[in-house]
Amino acid sequence: MLSDTDLRQALKCLIVDRLRLEGLTPERIADDMPLFGEGLGLDSVDALELVVGIEKEFGISIKSHEVDKNVFRSVESLAKFVLTALDGDTRDREQKGA
Repeated sequence: MLSDTDLRQALKCLIVDRLRLEGLTPERIADDMPLFGEGLGLDSVDALELVVGIEKEFGISIKSHEVDKNVFRSVESLAKFVLTALDGDTRDREQKGA
């Protein structure tokens, strides 16, 4: 499993690569930088693209009711969401295997 630091770095790389943010490097994205509005300036189309990228990259399923501004506020909040989803997926698999 990824450490919190590794997950945040992976999310930053995913944001830059998936959204084709030319001139921006993952290192320039602070963990607490707002992803929308005055921060990176992402929009709703970017949010959908991020959902697809996160699902593919981390093998999780994100339900439409889980996509809200609190989850996508920053890399930090997004990492917490992904860790929770990964942890829940692991527990689900363990329960099914038991």
